[in-house]
Amino acid sequence: MKNWTINTALNHPKAVYWAMGVLTLVLTAFIPLIQIDTDPENMLPVDQPDRVFHNQVKQEFSLYDSIVVGAVNTYHPNGIFNAESLSALHSLTQHILTIDGVIEQDLMSLSTSDNIEQAGPGTIRFEWLMPQAPENEQTAQAIQKKVNRLPLALETLVSGDGKSAAIYVPIKSKDESHRISKEILAYIDQLNSDDEYHITGLPVAEDTFGFEMFVQMGISAPLAAVMIFIIMLLFFRSFNLVIAPMIVAMATVLSTMGLLIACGYTVHIMSSMIAIFLMPIAVVDSVHIMSEFADRYKPGRTPRDVAREVLQHLFKPMLFTSITSAVGFLSLLITPIPPVQIFGFFVAFGILLAFIFTVLFMPAYISRMSEKKLADMQAALHAHDGDSFLARVLKYMGVATVNYSKLILIVFIALFGVSVVGIQKIQINDNPVRWFKADHRIRIADEVLNHHFAGTYDAFLTLSFTGKDMLIQQQQAKVNVLLSQVDNKQIETVAKQFLNNAIDTNELISRLDDLSFDLDGNALTAVEELISQLETYATEAKYFTRPDVLAYMEQLQKHMDSTGLVGKSNAITDLVKTVNRELYSGEDGDYKIPPTQAGVAQALLQFQSSHRPQDLWHMVNPDYSRALIWLQLTSGDNQDMNRVIDSVKDYVASHPLPEGMEYRWAGKTFINVVWQEAMVTGMLESLISAFVVVFIMMVVLFRSVLFGTLAMLPLTLTITFIYGLIGWIGKDYDMPIAVLSALTLGLSVDFAIHFLERARETFKQTGNFHEAMAIMFDEPANAISRNALVIALGFTPLLFAPLVPYITVGVFLASIMAASGLVTLMVLPAVLNQIKRFVVKTAN
Repeated sequence: MKNWTINTALNHPKAVYWAMGVLTLVLTAFIPLIQIDTDPENMLPVDQPDRVFHNQVKQEFSLYDSIVVGAVNTYHPNGIFNAESLSALHSLTQHILTIDGVIEQDLMSLSTSDNIEQAGPGTIRFEWLMPQAPENEQTAQAIQKKVNRLPLALETLVSGDGKSAAIYVPIKSKDESHRISKEILAYIDQLNSDDEYHITGLPVAEDTFGFEMFVQMGISAPLAAVMIFIIMLLFFRSFNLVIAPMIVAMATVLSTMGLLIACGYTVHIMSSMIAIFLMPIAVVDSVHIMSEFADRYKPGRTPRDVAREVLQHLFKPMLFTSITSAVGFLSLLITPIPPVQIFGFFVAFGILLAFIFTVLFMPAYISRMSEKKLADMQAALHAHDGDSFLARVLKYMGVATVNYSKLILIVFIALFGVSVVGIQKIQINDNPVRWFKADHRIRIADEVLNHHFAGTYDAFLTLSFTGKDMLIQQQQAKVNVLLSQVDNKQIETVAKQFLNNAIDTNELISRLDDLSFDLDGNALTAVEELISQLETYATEAKYFTRPDVLAYMEQLQKHMDSTGLVGKSNAITDLVKTVNRELYSGEDGDYKIPPTQAGVAQALLQFQSSHRPQDLWHMVNPDYSRALIWLQLTSGDNQDMNRVIDSVKDYVASHPLPEGMEYRWAGKTFINVVWQEAMVTGMLESLISAFVVVFIMMVVLFRSVLFGTLAMLPLTLTITFIYGLIGWIGKDYDMPIAVLSALTLGLSVDFAIHFLERARETFKQTGNFHEAMAIMFDEPANAISRNALVIALGFTPLLFAPLVPYITVGVFLASIMAASGLVTLMVLPAVLNQIKRFVVKTAN
């Protein structure tokens, strides 16, 4: 394989150029078909139970993702409740209702909400809160008084301090949120209003991130490429030479992204970083080739012969480093997160493709370079041999690692211990809104609106009646008894329709009641008795109209609202209490749940004569067997959602659910928690499995357990240092941080393989440890240092990206390269010095 590859590259360079060019062009042609996906739900498989249940809840309760638009007035003495501000809000609401993709009937605003008030003893009146823009301040103040008596509106549509008002804009599709928000902003710019307007909400944050991510993909990767090119040019002093690894890197990135899109995959936040991860990895082998070529090439030797010699020497370690790097990313297939699996597979593919391109294209390219240009490169490169800053540092390091090996090992062991403590401090957390910088308009809107309102983040606590199936079975048993007692074809037909679920209980009661007029004697008695029993069952089945059940929900809401974690909870209990108050006295003393099920049913029946009867079905399903509590959270952090979940769990443990009730979570904030936990567990499993596989490969490569173990040292220490640092600085463990472990595994092992392979050969040649170390800290250490610096400094453009995940990748890529290079060049020589007798013996 090695000889065939080298011969092909050197004997058929034009064929290599053509094959590489055609493959790259064909795959690149698919890139314009790119589809962006930033929906966190897709972090979970479509059949994942929590995701399935979440979508069932949305469908059952007719819930839609919403954009939150907020207006803030802090300068008027009446806050937002002045004629000018409310007029602007009314105008904006009317415009939003005309935007394509908005669910008009479910839009929540002051001008689309009902006021409930007493019309007389035992009667209530529903009227629009703000049917038209207020003409004067008195009208605006009257609206405020009405809102203050509506618990479902207060802190949701209007802030408690009266300075802000909100519009909840439900949308048909979350991937339309960026477009809709832009249209809303465009109209706001036309409003003659001095109020501050903000737009936030998870859907718009996610979709806006997708738009900006697409733009950033076209900026960050090319800037990183330019930076890498400049740094390599400074190292190798030859434009014609360093252009070769850039061609390899660009061909690798374009081919890999093209293949991903050609396979029909969408580009998620993770796969958008494939280009950023591949760019440094794709040039690693090329830098090793160029370093050794520059070291070996001398005037009088042909580039072809030197290229062959270099490839013969580096092929095996480059193959193993590529495979180990690929294994690191392929281990991500173990994680139960589809976008991470796709990311891992295609980065692994890109690594192996980069290796193929490198071992074919680099020798083909170098062998065709003119000897004059190579001579100029040599003159520039070796003009300051031995006295360059890097050379002096490496020479000192080589001496220090031998003379102070014990001290170095003590320091690194201490750092390892500190890092282990730091790892225990890591906080697992993510929030799509935090993917933007602190000065981004969405981050600002999130902070402002969550300060004024009960919260712009949603979570849904669903409560279900578990005895529904048992009641149905009891009803069916009673119907079967009737069939055995009554010989009537019409009753038999109706009964069988019920038994086959063609009609429900209420329909069965109605039809039996109609048929009873033609019955007499025992048949009439049996039918009337069954109707009475069915009516009892039907009442029992309406579980969430029972006062005791609603009372438990009310206490659960009070507990959640008192934790400081939930801004506000909204449920059928609030609606029933509000209607009940107005049905009786209109006084706060009657703001309570009716004592009877009939009283609850009357309140619900009254509400269904309002302008928005469909709002009831956002809180309870039509047969009243399942209810939903909408939690408004001021934070979308997973940690805060977990605290809410734990709080409810503790409450239920000390206050058991009523008989026949169970609960389960849904909502976007909850789904984020689910995939984060799955990611952490999956990442740990993938890292452990990859570690084991790489260790076995190292033992096979070196044919030595000792050298295989030594090769794992930089990997182990680098991962520990980096994640310990994350824990100490308080950086949240999120998705980009999690996958950096795979990159650490690949690049740390790369340096270790090259160092140990060369060290073992040098031991054989010299037979003297100190002489071997002096040689190692010449060209081999130079190559490793160059690689580390090229990658670390090459990604400084990412630090200026407007998106936090890109900044994170840039910072930690540089940290990984610095730690990997440092551990390889300091710890490995120090360890080798302590066990040099065994090392030399093993090498020989």
